[in-house]
Amino acid sequence: MAFAPGDVVILKSGGQQLTVVAVEGDSVECIWLADNGTLHRETIPDLALVAVEYDEEGQEHDEGDEDAA
Repeated sequence: MAFAPGDVVILKSGGQQLTVVAVEGDSVECIWLADNGTLHRETIPDLALVAVEYDEEGQEHDEGDEDAA
């Protein structure tokens, strides 16, 4: 899957939403805020991520959800 800066993603294993800030080859640099407000930045292999999509009603769906619109 090709990701671009600004995309919202999550780990395939679950967790909170991450924002893509850079992509280099198969590496995706992401940022997110922890529950305590700390900003984190980490490079993650693209195969561990899935894009978060939103339907017309603003409902969140992972790209692989069967009931995604």
